[in-house]
Amino acid sequence: MARFKLSLMMLLQYMMYAVWWVPLAAYLTNLEIGATQKALILSSMAIGCLLSPVVGMLADRLFAAQKVLAGLNLINGIMLFMAGTTNNPDLLFIFLIIAMLGYMPSWGLTSSIAMTHLPSEQFPKVRVFGSIGWVTSGIFSVVFIKILDIDFDGTNLPFYCGAGVSIFATVVNMFLPNTPPAAKGQKFSMIDAFGLGTLQLIKDRNFAFFILFSFLSMIPFAMYYSYFSEFLLNMNTKYISVTMNWGVLAEMGFLLLIPPAIKRFGLRNVMILGLVALLIRYLSFYVGGVFNQNWMVFIGILIHGLIFGFFYVGGQIYIEKKSPAPLKSQAQGFIFLVTFGVGLLVGNLLCGKLIQFFKSDTAGYNWNSIWGITTLASILLLVLFVLFFRKEKEI
Repeated sequence: MARFKLSLMMLLQYMMYAVWWVPLAAYLTNLEIGATQKALILSSMAIGCLLSPVVGMLADRLFAAQKVLAGLNLINGIMLFMAGTTNNPDLLFIFLIIAMLGYMPSWGLTSSIAMTHLPSEQFPKVRVFGSIGWVTSGIFSVVFIKILDIDFDGTNLPFYCGAGVSIFATVVNMFLPNTPPAAKGQKFSMIDAFGLGTLQLIKDRNFAFFILFSFLSMIPFAMYYSYFSEFLLNMNTKYISVTMNWGVLAEMGFLLLIPPAIKRFGLRNVMILGLVALLIRYLSFYVGGVFNQNWMVFIGILIHGLIFGFFYVGGQIYIEKKSPAPLKSQAQGFIFLVTFGVGLLVGNLLCGKLIQFFKSDTAGYNWNSIWGITTLASILLLVLFVLFFRKEKEI
């Protein structure tokens, strides 16, 4: 029964986010929001990441984890509902920032709750329901478009769906197994919260380059992660959420390939393969556009899991192996801050400017130029990583 509750927890936690995040850029495009404001709103997750360690640390010292999770999901649900009621970009930004300050700590909390009540080898079998939740969030799009004959992607309806799932999850969270605060009574440290103790590892040249390239990788990565629904909207794609979720569906299979791939090729080469996949994604978008082969877009979508799994999950494994025991948790928090916090924020701003530069009122989007530049950026990143991130015997 506990495993069922934990699996449902994971499914709802990722569904509530994916249902509105995936089509967000398309919605902002329909609102005709300016490039800078659009980039900031799309960076609500990244900004939430910057402060969520502090929120999570404070909460973890005061209440049982399942109660903290319920409270955060309630805040998230209310703010998503409010986001659905306004077309004002400033208010939308504020509502989504508060929502993400409530939501982002939940990723760590759900994992902590699950691993407290399950043997470690059972955790992946529960965590996979998070990916299932992400994929099945596309059902809202199908129901509204196919059954109710109402436009969904590019509207405010995903916010209301996310709010509904969040409120339902709040109720479910109250029936989760009791998980007392593991850090109750411990002193609060800003250095621990942001993982800044990891900075002492930067003196290792290879580790420093890994952190740098992880940050830089988010610049081309953001073009897909944050803005791809805008591209699909421009291509008159009917089921945007469903289309993008094919990549997450494939991700489940690619994640299972990571252990045997590391054993066969080594961790460095696995991360390199992840960057090769990033290059293949944007090259397929570019070539597909130049030669008018729209089917090639699906190559870039389906390869998402290979990029995320081999480079970013591979990077987490590298961090785990490189960090001494007292810094392992801090180091994982730090790399998340570097990538999906600061890196995604910078990537969103730069990609937003790039899209705006190649968009005109008369000619519309010049996606071939946009994909061409992200392809070149991916090539440069891959070459620099191969040259400067060296193989280590102990890894």
